[in-house]
Amino acid sequence: MSMRGVERRLENMVEGLFGRVFKSGIRPVEIGRKLIRALDDGRSVAVSGDTVVPNQFVVQLSPDDHAQFAEVEESLVRELCEAAREHAREEGYKFMGPLAVELVPVPGLRTGAVQIDGRLREAEGGHGAGSLLLPTGERVVLGEYLVTFGRLPECTITLADPNVSRNHAEIRPHANGFKLTDLGSTNGTKVNGVRIVEHVLSDGDILDFGTTRIVFEAS
Repeated sequence: MSMRGVERRLENMVEGLFGRVFKSGIRPVEIGRKLIRALDDGRSVAVSGDTVVPNQFVVQLSPDDHAQFAEVEESLVRELCEAAREHAREEGYKFMGPLAVELVPVPGLRTGAVQIDGRLREAEGGHGAGSLLLPTGERVVLGEYLVTFGRLPECTITLADPNVSRNHAEIRPHANGFKLTDLGSTNGTKVNGVRIVEHVLSDGDILDFGTTRIVFEAS
């Protein structure tokens, strides 16, 4: 995706949410542009041949600019992360661990200025990054632990779907990524429309449990 395309996306996504809130100082789309540039500037080639980019970002703002984001900081961080994920996917970049953005006030930094420090940080246990985007819009970050799906309340992700079995499927760390396994469910588990027993997840995979659809993102 070109920088112009990223900026258009940020204008529509970020400014659409916050454009009427901020009257002065740094605007969200400007932070987004600098974040995308930090991704590009920080890229390097791993031993595997993959192009890896920073996944942990500290956004330094003046105290006044930071204060104006206080009430919407969580939403802004989420939108900035989504823009970074989309740019990384379009460019074929890989993240070594979960993506995180933190806004930090820096005394002495002038109003309207923004500095971004991006770093590469592996996921715990050395596994690649991964998350699940649920139908509710919530995001579940995967890690060095088992994630189970089913109707039972003790499942990690409980699905109130009559087409889902009590213990339907699970995701566990596998090599440098994650593997989805069907647990003998009645209606089966599908990935990208194909019924599976086991499947090593790839970025953008669409997981179907009954009528519930979840998206896997390798970031």
